[in-house]
Amino acid sequence: MKKRTYTDKPLGDTEYLLEQWGSWRMSGMGVPRYVSQLASVVAQANPCDDGVSYVITDDVAMVVDATVARLIKRNQQMGDFVWLYFGAKWTAVRIGEQNRMAERKAREIIKQGVAWVDSALEHFREAA
Repeated sequence: MKKRTYTDKPLGDTEYLLEQWGSWRMSGMGVPRYVSQLASVVAQANPCDDGVSYVITDDVAMVVDATVARLIKRNQQMGDFVWLYFGAKWTAVRIGEQNRMAERKAREIIKQGVAWVDSALEHFREAA
């Protein structure tokens, strides 16, 4: 499978941020759940490296998560495509097939969603 690259591309920084958010989400960081005390002790005693590597803080990931949720509320299809592509790591081909459309059209909708997320996150960049 081809690795996704974002350097030297328009909106590449936002796509990279969404990719990092997707890895964060896939690792279970964004899923609140109950864990018994015994399970915590066992997990600490037997650490496992699941091979997931991402460079995003929980605070930034939560902001991206909320922004994607706002996009889903505003435009269901666009938000779902962004969520599936970055959050669930689906390919554009798979998204297109599931929605009975061409890969190119699915990619266009994903790019529109990335642009929306980029504009929604702009005020955080200005604050930094």
